[in-house]
Amino acid sequence: MTDWLLALVPHYGALLLTVAIFLSCFALPVPASILMLAAGGFTAVGDLGIGAVAGGALLGVAAGDHSVYALGRLGGARLAARLESHGLLRRAETMLAERGGVIVFLSRWLFSPVGPYVNFAAGAARQPWGSFALWGLAGELVWIGIYLGIGYGFAGQLEEASATAFNAIAAIGAGAIALGLGYWLFSSKRRNAVQG
Repeated sequence: MTDWLLALVPHYGALLLTVAIFLSCFALPVPASILMLAAGGFTAVGDLGIGAVAGGALLGVAAGDHSVYALGRLGGARLAARLESHGLLRRAETMLAERGGVIVFLSRWLFSPVGPYVNFAAGAARQPWGSFALWGLAGELVWIGIYLGIGYGFAGQLEEASATAFNAIAAIGAGAIALGLGYWLFSSKRRNAVQG
């Protein structure tokens, strides 16, 4: 399926990206990131316009993310009733209330495979829409920038672009985890010093 979709990128560009990315937001097996890399390559050689491609990608991801959030908000009550007995929803609500923005932001680009589930959970947990929208937009712009930028830089070399994107995101993720752990250790040490 991926080869077939890749062959359509230069012909349908922004429209294809919009639809494919929208569908990927529902956890459907659509190779949205690969299509973004390819579209970036086609913009580098002038076959596609960068504005149309970036706009189509943003439209698709924003519409998909907000649709899944709305489904969680509307249909999450039944799921919430089931999960309430296990305390899972309460933990998810607490986590989203404390760090919801950061979780939404990181699930747009760093941990994108869990993005659809975070969107649904955010809706079900009644995370404020404004917060969800702002953090989601920030993460979506990072994701679009990374994939279109790498695709642009590696025009015609999709395998190298894919490997570079994976390595870049892995390095950023490792750095973020290291900073987070460092902050946690520093905070714990400071709390222990105040209490002791």
